[in-house]
Amino acid sequence: METAYLKTPIGTAEFKGDTSGLISITVIDEKKPADIIPEVLEDAVYQLKEYFEGSRKQFDLKLNPQGTDFQKKVWSALLEVPYGKTVSYLELTKRLGDVKAIRAVAAANGKNPLWIVVPCHRIIGSNGDLTGYAGGLHRKKWLLDHESPIKQQSLF
Repeated sequence: METAYLKTPIGTAEFKGDTSGLISITVIDEKKPADIIPEVLEDAVYQLKEYFEGSRKQFDLKLNPQGTDFQKKVWSALLEVPYGKTVSYLELTKRLGDVKAIRAVAAANGKNPLWIVVPCHRIIGSNGDLTGYAGGLHRKKWLLDHESPIKQQSLF
């Protein structure tokens, strides 16, 4: 398995993967060298860089996340939530066909190993609150603001 790093506005992205695909992208607070990017991770690093620059709204990567069948089903449903949009945990659960599974869906969402590419940050509480985000709510807010079609402008 290969590893690469990318400095982003909200932390260092750590990529892990191999020829079978991208296994994980996580955010870490520590700074890591981003000099050497293994060939199997070049496209992932490039596409995430474009996302942060504002020129990419969809990813085209070979994904290979490790998890249970249920988790993979939830992560697949997350891929259906478009850039700039949010859905509630309840709505996501309804889309998966079992409203009683809301806690399990929320738990699977929290274990998403592919930061940003599988957009778990787009899932919010039914009342619109930003709830539960493994990377920290400040990052979730930043990502949603970054994707918002309405940009807050400074008065000064």
